[in-house]
Amino acid sequence: MTEGQLRELLAGLQEGRVTLEEAVEKIRSLPYEDLGFAKVDHHRALRNGFPEVIFGQGKTLEQIVAIACRLAGAGATVLVTRTEEKVYTAVAEKLPKAQFNAVARTIVIPAGEIPPTGGRVAVLSAGTADLPVAEEAAVTAEVMGNEVDRIYDVGVAGIHRLFHQMDRVEGADVVIVVAGMEGALASVVAGMIARPVIAVPTSVGYGASFGGLAALLAMLNSCATGVGVVNIDNGFGAAALATAITRLKLKR
Repeated sequence: MTEGQLRELLAGLQEGRVTLEEAVEKIRSLPYEDLGFAKVDHHRALRNGFPEVIFGQGKTLEQIVAIACRLAGAGATVLVTRTEEKVYTAVAEKLPKAQFNAVARTIVIPAGEIPPTGGRVAVLSAGTADLPVAEEAAVTAEVMGNEVDRIYDVGVAGIHRLFHQMDRVEGADVVIVVAGMEGALASVVAGMIARPVIAVPTSVGYGASFGGLAALLAMLNSCATGVGVVNIDNGFGAAALATAITRLKLKR
């Protein structure tokens, strides 16, 4: 349940359009619904501004479908991350509005129009191999209400590619930089703009990259100012942080 839905429910109760019994029934599952294998947090949107997100990795197909149906039934926009096509097929049988992004490995089930934050997020990827993480960030930022500009394959091995896109980068409120190997792109971007930069190290690279650890440490040790770093391959976390920043515009 979102804040808007709760306000509408209480207004309906106050105005007599909703009976006390109907209101109690709608609120009954708050703050969470116990499915045995999961406790679905229907209060998440009220607290954090966006409903609970389903992390698909490690969950069974049946568990994901059940949680998605409960969230959608409560009127929430559903986002499933780290999932695959066979899960999408099963979800779509129950929830036909489901949308699958094979690159991002996400499923989105929209619940009406997503309230815009008014913010613009640029998502940069160093290389094509970084696209799954970059797309996870982009899809998440979009479903959370941001305008997203995708600027892909602009890594430091051909830095002139980035220079040709700087007007788009500078036009964003927040910039997410996704890079593997040595992770240098985040430092380069942060040294050129006066915007928050969220760096996402990826596990892309040869053996000495240590599954993304080299990029993570390089980003943490950036000499450029204004760089925040999330965990390896955590495109979702980067988008959630970017949204927390862009939502500040709504409070002005």
